[in-house]
Amino acid sequence: MKLYGYWRSSAAYRVRIALFHKEIEFESIPVHLVKDGGEQHQSAYAELNPNELVPTLVDGDLKLNQSLAIIDYLDSRFPENSLYPADAIERAKVQALALDIACEIHPLNNLRVQQYLGSEFSLEDKDKLTWSHHWMSKGFAAVEAQLAKSAGLYCFGDIVTVADLCLVPQVYNANRFKLDMSAFPHINRVVENCLQLPAFIKALPENQADAQ
Repeated sequence: MKLYGYWRSSAAYRVRIALFHKEIEFESIPVHLVKDGGEQHQSAYAELNPNELVPTLVDGDLKLNQSLAIIDYLDSRFPENSLYPADAIERAKVQALALDIACEIHPLNNLRVQQYLGSEFSLEDKDKLTWSHHWMSKGFAAVEAQLAKSAGLYCFGDIVTVADLCLVPQVYNANRFKLDMSAFPHINRVVENCLQLPAFIKALPENQADAQ
């Protein structure tokens, strides 16, 4: 099994946590998102993943993109240490929060959006930061309200779920963008608890071989 990713990619970070949580052996293949105009745009990788994004999982003949689809596949194939509740209602709640983070917060501050804001609208770095802070704060406020109802040690009680796998990388990204997280105590507590676990420690961006 091979995972094509970038050490600082939030989406690849989610999948790394899943792989380590389930103790699945894999080969990490770095795709540098900035060097030489972005290795994700080179023909060899674009053929593997036409979206020219990371991550991409290769498992035998399977070539799969989109982090949440990859995590769902891994959870189905390796059901031990499941990342989803068995109950249908609780599973739907977990998936909804994961999607709130992965689809509503993350895309608005990822690399290609940041690059487009600069190239097409001539926004300076401080203006791009204002953009990112606005959308992250708005999204985190909704997550914080959910965690006030559902959190135990982690996002949903005391069992790690896919929601935690989405939240931790997004908070890492927020800290990198110097967002003030003091208004989100439930988020901060859950992230702190997650970062005590071996899978989350191994998956940290700075612990990756391609970290720079």
